[in-house]
Amino acid sequence: MSIHVISSRLAAAAAALVLVPSAVFAHVSLETRQAPVESSYKAVFKVPHGCKGSPTVKLRVRIPDGVLGVKPQPKAGWTLQTVTGDYGRAYTLYGAPVSSGVKEVVWSGGSLPDDHYDEFVFVAYLSSALKPDTTLYFPVVQECEQGLTRWIDQPAPGQKPADDHSDSPAPALKLLPKP
Repeated sequence: MSIHVISSRLAAAAAALVLVPSAVFAHVSLETRQAPVESSYKAVFKVPHGCKGSPTVKLRVRIPDGVLGVKPQPKAGWTLQTVTGDYGRAYTLYGAPVSSGVKEVVWSGGSLPDDHYDEFVFVAYLSSALKPDTTLYFPVVQECEQGLTRWIDQPAPGQKPADDHSDSPAPALKLLPKP
């Protein structure tokens, strides 16, 4: 193989790497996008930008049914709040019945400039009531000094995932069978 062909391939690979982050970091998303049911899960929400140039000052994550025992990670400079309530049904968590818990996690009071990146984290348990080979959505509202963005779109039954058809898809987690 000639040096010219190798150089061309290296240049193409480098260009692809430069272009990939813009697509990958286009919206709030989960770092780990697959996890088995009946397991612990560390949800890392990646926030790549603010709202049309304005800094992010609040992030609200709605917890879907079947996600239990949510424990958010505090962030220096941010206030952490959880909104609790009754689940749609009773579950068993580590051998004990539970019928209520965290329904929403809110980080606020900080400031994430539009040209910076950060992560917001919680751990939880994915209950046995969740169905393997389906997708679980975590709607997120990103509030900024000026404006807000709702990352809440989910596909209707039978449609492609929200990432394929929406400008504001909810972060998605593909549920895998229990190992």
